[in-house]
Amino acid sequence: MIDASKVAKFLGRDGDTQVLALAQEHLRVVTTFIRAYTRGNGFNIDGEPTLDLEDVIITATARYLVNPQQNIREQLGSQSVTYASLQGFTIPEQAVLHLYRRRTA
Repeated sequence: MIDASKVAKFLGRDGDTQVLALAQEHLRVVTTFIRAYTRGNGFNIDGEPTLDLEDVIITATARYLVNPQQNIREQLGSQSVTYASLQGFTIPEQAVLHLYRRRTA
């Protein structure tokens, strides 16, 4: 399993115990998504991902972690905030994931 401190560091929140605790749970979920998407390809016998898949897991977990409710937008009067969300993988993430997924018959 990827260390939650890598996600915290990616977010610039090294040592934040709340972020570390949340990251550990979100890492498990995102890793499950990616393992399913790649049909297990890119993971060794111990379940550890390759380095490029690890990067995808960290970036996707970071998006999930900063917006766990997956809110798209909040508005109060004339003020609004649009959030990053995990509504799929980004194009760069997909480029890596497709290295491990057979896409043709």
